[in-house]
Formats: sequence, C-alpha cells, structure tokens
Amino acid sequence: MTFGVFIHRADSVYDDSPAERYQFPRMYLERASAMVGDWVLYYEPVKVRGSKGYYAIARVERIVPDPTAENMYVALIEPGSYLEFPNPVPFDHGGSPIERGLLNEAGRISGRAQAAVRPISPTDFDRILERGLAEEQPLLPRVGDVLRLPDLPLQMDEAPVPFVYEQERERIPALTTRTLRDRMFRRVVLRAYDERCAVTGLKLINGGGRAEMAAAHIRPVEHNGPDIINNGLALSGTVHWMFDRGLISLSDDLDVLVSRQVNDRDGVESLINKTGKLIGPTMQRDRPHPAFLRWHCENCFKR
Repeated sequence: MTFGVFIHRADSVYDDSPAERYQFPRMYLERASAMVGDWVLYYEPVKVRGSKGYYAIARVERIVPDPTAENMYVALIEPGSYLEFPNPVPFDHGGSPIERGLLNEAGRISGRAQAAVRPISPTDFDRILERGLAEEQPLLPRVGDVLRLPDLPLQMDEAPVPFVYEQERERIPALTTRTLRDRMFRRVVLRAYDERCAVTGLKLINGGGRAEMAAAHIRPVEHNGPDIINNGLALSGTVHWMFDRGLISLSDDLDVLVSRQVNDRDGVESLINKTGKLIGPTMQRDRPHPAFLRWHCENCFKR
C-alpha cells in the first residue's frame, strides 16, 4: 500500500464524485492499484481559478473497471472516509512545492507534477496533512466538542507542534473518528457560509468569539451522508432543529420549504430571510448538491 494524490477539478470531464469515486484512464491503473486500502490526497491544480490546492483526504477501498467507458477505471472511496481540510494547502510554500517529491535532481519541478494519479511519500503526505488540519485560528467549538488528540496538531492557542515524521501512520486512525470528523466538518462548512445561518441570514458571535452556528448534514451521517461541503449547511440552533425534523427543507432551486405540519407557520416564516431562498456560499462549487437536497425532501421533509 502507498499514499497517493488524485488530481481533481470541479469542471472535470471525468465522472468523479470525490466522496464516492474517482475515474481515471488505464495508464494510471498500476499506480492506483498500489493505493488500494490506503489514503489519497485530493488536489486541485493551480491553473484552476481560486485553486484550493490539496483540499481533502480519502481512503481507496477498491478499483474496478468502469462499465460505462472503455479503458477507464474507477477508484471507489471507502464510505465515510472522505474528509475535507479546514485549511486547503497551496501547492507552493516558500517558493518550493510542499510536495517535495515532485522536485528532480536539479531542484526543479518534474513532469511528475502533471500526473493525475501519483504516489506521494509518507513525509510529504504528513506535511500536507499537518497543514490541512492545523488549527492556528480555529472557529471555537461548541461546549463538549473540544478534542484532544496528542498525535494531531489541533492546539487551540499554542504554536503548532512539529510532527515526528517517522510516526505518520500512527495518526491515520484518528481521521476516522466521529468526533474529529464533526469538528473538521463544522470548520469547513462555517467557513464556506461565512459563519452565517443559511436560512435566517443571521451571523451571531457570542462574547467568547464563538460562532453560534451548527454545521448540519443535509443527508445525515447515519444515512450514509458524506462529510463533504456540498452536503453541509450552516444553521442556527432553532433552524437546525427544524431541518433535522423535516419541518423545513430546500428545493432544487434553493427555495426554503415549510412543512404543512408546522403549528406556527407565521412564526417559522418570520425566521426565513426576506428572499425566501437559501443564502449559499459565495463559491458555486461549495453549494448544496441537488442529490442531497432531493434526499432530504424525499426522506425527511414532512409535506
């Protein structure tokens, strides 16, 4: 097994869904096969406007031939393993690529950097993971959310502790814990929504500097909902409660829907911002995916 990098962009011609599958041509089959059972980093190339760089991690479960395309294969992602970084990591750091294995003997970037599927050394993987999960300026967690993992750099108010690079794989199991994943998901979602409730439009910060917003999964984790930004909403407490109980939902056009079973319709409608629509992230690629919205309407919303 080996760590790897998958290059992905939102406008890709390939049939990708990062939390579920990654499509690639036969030429990368041998490389990708070595990654089965191990972790890969998702990377958005610098030529993409507003590139996120290295922005997520996931575990490859298996690789199968693509039944819909000749000479194409699909890396299937282990359910629940995909996790977006609260801090996307840029390709370049201090004038040199953070993925140092891309440098040739002359110290220049080699053609390997163009490979859509490539292995990455444990040291480079670890360095990127450290920066992606770093919490130098965190969104303060809700009471009870504080996570103490001695092997991950998640300090609240201290300088980052250097990693011991010989211990890379000792930290990997922590990436699957629900506590860590909920914490990281909240940071990703609240950043995308500017810490503002997507339904009311309110941006509430308490006296301690903590955003009074929750990160809601549109399709819940217990129903196989992934920890991906397109499956997340920033919601205030009351709105989150109503959304989880199906008293409100969203249409494909992002209209806020109110259930006929609500006992105080006027009160609920008064909470909705004056546009009647979701106040979404500024980046189109971060907006809720229609598939998750449809799931919520069909399986949770009380019509």
